[in-house]
Amino acid sequence: MSATAILTTNALAPPSSAGRARTSRTAWRTVRYVLAILFVIVVLTPVYVLLITSFKAPGDASPVRAWALPQEWTLANWQAAWTALWPSILRSFQIVIPAAIISSVLGSLNGFVLSRWAFRGANIVFACILFGMFIPYQAVMIPLSQLMTTMHVPSGVPALILLHVVFGIPITTLIMRNYYVTVPHELVEASRVDGAGMLRTYWSVILPISIPSFVVVLIWQFTNAWNDFLFAVFFASSQNGPVTLALNNLANGSVLQDYGVSMAGALLASLPPLVVYIILGKYFIGGLMSGSVKG
Repeated sequence: MSATAILTTNALAPPSSAGRARTSRTAWRTVRYVLAILFVIVVLTPVYVLLITSFKAPGDASPVRAWALPQEWTLANWQAAWTALWPSILRSFQIVIPAAIISSVLGSLNGFVLSRWAFRGANIVFACILFGMFIPYQAVMIPLSQLMTTMHVPSGVPALILLHVVFGIPITTLIMRNYYVTVPHELVEASRVDGAGMLRTYWSVILPISIPSFVVVLIWQFTNAWNDFLFAVFFASSQNGPVTLALNNLANGSVLQDYGVSMAGALLASLPPLVVYIILGKYFIGGLMSGSVKG
């Protein structure tokens, strides 16, 4: 057979299975990239509107020109938003930092006891703790307000710290307990052989290896407490409340809405959780994956 005939035969031959598989992988990869780009555009579109509106002058910041770039760039909105929000931002830090740390420590202790101390009724206790995750906050606001009044808990920072600690214990207990279940029993047994008690075992053996999950619950609690608005409405005021309450007052404080200041305030209020995720994001993902892989 001549060379021309061979080339013609190869050209007319159907593609091999390897070629079809390679084509299918390329097509699927392209589809995934296109979908990823579309999702990124959808997610970042509100951020784009927030950002450009925060730099617009009052006459330029209107819904009609929401997508247009500022005619004149200005930082006056950011200065006004910072002046209005910085006291409440400081109060938010005073609330979320102790609330996140205390609830994470208590959840870690609960998780260790429930995963390693096989006492009678441990599963019932665990189920009762988890039941707190499924109670709608709106359903308990009135009796909770009466309870806080009876206990004479001051409104503002003290009340919100207490509430975020109490309502954060179920989720922190769940995450830490599921992680501690995956810890090899040999580690605990070895510490007992060395004469360590339960608290010593927790402090010296269990806690150092549970840092990834501890970071997960810290970030979780920090974000939930920072973004809370419902508790702030019931148990705080604009004078002693967190940034979410001040941001709501800033957005609804005048008949003529100043969109530029509102957008700048929204970005300022969202910066701390964003910075936390940027700094600790890899530990957050690592903590989630460590529990899932070991479990």
